[in-house]
Amino acid sequence: MTDFYDTPFWAGHDHVFLGAGHETNERKTWAVIGICTAMMLAEIIGGNLFGSLALIADGLHMSTHAGAMLIAALAYTYARKHANDRRFVFGTGKLGDLAGFSSAIILAMIAILIAYEAIVRFMAPVAIDFNEAIPIAVVGLLVNIVSAWLLSGGDHGHQHGHSHGHAHDDHGQDEELRRIETAVGVVELSIFEDGVPPVFRIALEGGNSSLSAENVTLTTIRPDGARQQFRFAQKSGYLESNSEIPEPHGFKVTLGLPGGVHAVEFEEHAHVDTHGVDTRDHNMRAAYIHVIADAAVSVMAIVGLLLAREFGWLWMDPLAGVIGALVIANWSYGLIRQTGATLVDASSDSRMETRVKAAIEEAGDKLIDLHVWRLGPGHLGAVLSVVTQKQERNSSFYHSLLGRFKGLSHITVEVHPVGTIHFDI
Repeated sequence: MTDFYDTPFWAGHDHVFLGAGHETNERKTWAVIGICTAMMLAEIIGGNLFGSLALIADGLHMSTHAGAMLIAALAYTYARKHANDRRFVFGTGKLGDLAGFSSAIILAMIAILIAYEAIVRFMAPVAIDFNEAIPIAVVGLLVNIVSAWLLSGGDHGHQHGHSHGHAHDDHGQDEELRRIETAVGVVELSIFEDGVPPVFRIALEGGNSSLSAENVTLTTIRPDGARQQFRFAQKSGYLESNSEIPEPHGFKVTLGLPGGVHAVEFEEHAHVDTHGVDTRDHNMRAAYIHVIADAAVSVMAIVGLLLAREFGWLWMDPLAGVIGALVIANWSYGLIRQTGATLVDASSDSRMETRVKAAIEEAGDKLIDLHVWRLGPGHLGAVLSVVTQKQERNSSFYHSLLGRFKGLSHITVEVHPVGTIHFDI
C-alpha cells in the first residue's frame, strides 16, 4: 500500500510559475521592438546604398533581432494570459524557454548567413562609401546601447546564499532562545545558526561561570516521537553541541543539568530560505543576448570601416563580419544548451536534489526515487518516492517538510511504509 499525494489543481493550488519580473520584462521587450524596427530599416537601406557588408550584416541582424523581440514579447503575453489555463499541466512558465530556444536558433542562422556573405566579399570586394556608412553604424551602436539599457535589470544570473530569519515574540524575545531557571542559575539554551549548520548552545546568563559538558544532557523529542541525544563540547563561556540539529526545528527538549531535568519546547519558525534556485528568465536572456550581439556586430562594423578607410584595407570590412558571426554563434550555442535542457526536463538543480535527499534522510526515512525539474524562472517541481518506518507518516508530512525550500513550487510524494516494498532501510 502506498500513499500518493499531489495538491490538486482545483484545490486552491495554482500552477502559475512565471518569473518575478514577468510583466515588467514584457513591457521592456515591446519598447525595444519599436526602437529596433526603425533602426533596422535605416541600416539595411544604408548598407545597400553605400556598399558596406558590415553595415548590411548589422541591419540584417537587427531585423532578425526585431523579429526575435517579437517572439519574446508574444511569449510573455501568451504566458501571462494563459497562466491559469488547465490545458498547461505545469503552467506556462516554460514558454519563455521555448521562445529563448527559438531566438537562439535564429541567432545561429544569422551567424551562418553573415559568415557566408563575408566569404563572398573576401573573394569579390565591393567599394564602400565610408563617409556615409560609418555614421549609420555609429547610430546602430547607440540604438543597441539604448536597447541594452532598457532590457537591463532583468535577472540574468543565479541567486545564491543562505540565511535564516529569526522571528520574535510580542516581548521581543528571540524564538531560538530559551531562558531556564535552574539550581545553578538562569541557563540560556539557544539554537545557533548564524552562517553555520544549526547547533545547540548552552550558557549561564551573564557569563559569570561556565557549565561542564560532562554534566549536561540534552534530548529532542519530535512530534512523531523520534528522539535524538546531543553531546556537548566546551567552548569559551558556553557549551556547543557536537552534532548539528536536523530540520525542522520543531520539538520538545529535555535538558539535564546539575540539580534537575528541565523541559522546554521549540516551534518551527518561519525560515527566510535564500538557497535560491535558478531565477534566470531565458526569454529575457535571449532578448538581451540579441541586443549585445547587435552591439558587438556594430562595433566590428565601425572598426572595420575605419581601418578600411584609413589604410585601404577593404578586407577589414568582411573580416569584421566574420568576427561578429563567431561571437554570435558562441552566444547562440550557450543559449541553445541552456534552454534546450529545460525543454527536455533535464535535471536543472543538483543542489536542490541534495537538499531534498538530506531532509528525507535526516527525518529517518529512505528516498528511493527523485526527479527535480524546472517549471519556470525561480520555480522547480519535484516528484519523489519515500520508504518510511513511521506508519503514521503520510505524504502531507513530507509536503510540509519540503515546503520550506524556497523555489520548490510543486511537490508530488509517494509514501511506502516499510514492508510494502522490497527495499532495505
